[in-house]
Amino acid sequence: MNLNIRYDAPDEVWDKVPVIYAQLNGWLGYGIAGDHGEKGIPYWFSFNENEKHISASVEPGGLQFVGLMDTDEWDIWVKAIKEIATKELGYKVGEIELGEVDF
Repeated sequence: MNLNIRYDAPDEVWDKVPVIYAQLNGWLGYGIAGDHGEKGIPYWFSFNENEKHISASVEPGGLQFVGLMDTDEWDIWVKAIKEIATKELGYKVGEIELGEVDF
């Protein structure tokens, strides 16, 4: 999933992203390397990519999330982040590729 939270968004947007992360089910924090994920990458549920997990990275196309989990649970989690991010950031957050928001 790629959300329309752009890599070049202003600090007032990026300063709110950790607040959004912390409100989501399964939040673990940022990886610190070794058995605790890749340093600086946010994780939910597990740092182990072979177990149920979600991680995020900032990409040119937006804030990208990848994970391994049941599809129904993923759909619930995705809906939650879009709603929370929209509320916290003050603009509609969604996936450009799905036509949820404009570029």
